[in-house]
Amino acid sequence: MGKVIVATGRGGTGKSTFCAILSRYLAPPLLLIDVDPDQSLSDMLGINLEGEGIATVSELVGDSREARRLGTQLYFDELEASLYRNCVYRGEGFHLLTLGTKWTEGCYCREDNSLKGIIPRLIAEYRSVVIDSPSGLEHLNRRVVSHVDILFVLSDPSLKSVKHVERMKRIMEEVGISCQCLFVVENYEFDEAAGSHLDTWGEGYLGKIDYDANVRGYNLDGRSLWELPEDSAACLSVKKLLARIQEFDKCRLEVRQELSGEIRHDT
Repeated sequence: MGKVIVATGRGGTGKSTFCAILSRYLAPPLLLIDVDPDQSLSDMLGINLEGEGIATVSELVGDSREARRLGTQLYFDELEASLYRNCVYRGEGFHLLTLGTKWTEGCYCREDNSLKGIIPRLIAEYRSVVIDSPSGLEHLNRRVVSHVDILFVLSDPSLKSVKHVERMKRIMEEVGISCQCLFVVENYEFDEAAGSHLDTWGEGYLGKIDYDANVRGYNLDGRSLWELPEDSAACLSVKKLLARIQEFDKCRLEVRQELSGEIRHDT
């Protein structure tokens, strides 16, 4: 069963950037799942899904012909096969599945429920699964995943981020999402003064992502963040965070050992 790694946080804190860079240091087979309807992760990886002929889950499930063919219950065997055939981008070193934007009126209930039913079957085939969450808290209430091995909470220097962590923990407890390890990560907006307010996060505080002008430039040019130089500030920050994970006693020994085995050492 693949280890489930989730990045969450308020909007604009850098979740998609973090997921893209983090994923390059995890050993394959690796699955990336973008649960954000704004589908930013493919942009961070320099992937034009439409140009590649890859459908999103929203496009597949929302297609009336496909929905009729699969039946009103959306039987998961056939849906899983259809997702593999139409919605999985197969890149070098990773696969990507994207929820995508819904172009019609209505909620994302069918799309989210489809993912909720498929994810436990999908992750069995991968060593690691990295999930890029939408902003806010609603995705936790939807309980798209019920177990998380490592949860990274990306935060900006604001009281809202502190309260976001508190609310997130409560929701997870109330709806029954188990989490083995939770880490708070500062985004590049933090300075020394803002960092002094992190006592409320306790030992779950992991570190900071340094500002890297290359990230914006690569994104504007449509280039994958996997192509960033190894000595870029963002890459060095993420590698430092991964190294620090193993210093935390709060994680069970077997999780630390398994994650260590999944981190690539050839970069």
